[in-house]
Amino acid sequence: MSNKETHNNFNPNDTGVNNGNFFGFPYSLQQADVVVYPVEWDVTTSYGGGASRGPKAILDASPQLDFYDWDYPHAWENKIGTAYANEAISSANAPMRKLAESVISHLENGGDKTAVIKDIETINKASREMVERVKKDTRALLDDGKKVVLLGGDHSTPLGYMQSLAESGEKFSILHIDAHADLRDAYEGFEYSHASIMFNALKIPQVERLVQVAIRDTCPDEIELVKKSGGRVRQFPYPLLAAREFCGEKWHDICHYIIEALGERVYVSFDIDGLDPSLCPGTGTPVAGGLTFYQATYLLLMLKNSGREIIGADLNEVCPSSEENEWDANVGARMLYKLCSLIS
Repeated sequence: MSNKETHNNFNPNDTGVNNGNFFGFPYSLQQADVVVYPVEWDVTTSYGGGASRGPKAILDASPQLDFYDWDYPHAWENKIGTAYANEAISSANAPMRKLAESVISHLENGGDKTAVIKDIETINKASREMVERVKKDTRALLDDGKKVVLLGGDHSTPLGYMQSLAESGEKFSILHIDAHADLRDAYEGFEYSHASIMFNALKIPQVERLVQVAIRDTCPDEIELVKKSGGRVRQFPYPLLAAREFCGEKWHDICHYIIEALGERVYVSFDIDGLDPSLCPGTGTPVAGGLTFYQATYLLLMLKNSGREIIGADLNEVCPSSEENEWDANVGARMLYKLCSLIS
């Protein structure tokens, strides 16, 4: 069936179909303009695990969405396709996660890092391979003219995607929504820790600005890194955002200031724990406070309407709560739908 025929035969008012594609959309990978690329990896998660199950849980939840969107009224017309998870990444996750858990337990109980250095090196090697596979996979999708939303997994997963975007040589900013600054240098010895993603992203010369929103858990070293960045890192911590609203400032105006800190080409990195934890109770490292769903989506809508070029996005750290309660996957599916519309 041709692309046009597939599009004309899709009825967004019908019952959602569990056809193996996100949202039950009918488009093949070849027909798609926007591709959801899942990465089932949560090896270095330092508190609660389960983010590697997030992509599958969101896939299962996504067909039950209704497809009209008040921010993007024609969102259902976007040709959203689904990439397969890289099997080499998925199969390596469980043994490496088990090894990492033993390392983390050893360190949290006061153990000497030198006693587990070989295990740390093994995990770093596997994580480096994950980054390279993500880079190769996303590069192939970009070369094929696709826009990509990477769906983790923990927040270490999009580094390879950022690297593949940088291969064009063009500069871009990162809009980073998260409860954490993720500016740790090899947290717990893991060079590609979920807590080190933005530290590693800043090693990419093409990243001209990192703008962090809703941050509320950070350490003194991270604050010092921001101070020494010469303005390359801009933070809008949640406690200060909340204070501005308490003093009567409108969220619309605050969003304007956030967006003005970005360059003309923007990548969006969205950790679900940037939201209030009532919206993501299963996420690995929940923190009190955070954005409402519609504060976050209004910020994204203002970014879209600013005329900036949105070159890519990721969504991470969605952890399914339980088989009986898929609230996390439900919220994650809705945010994924927004991100697909944002970059289309």
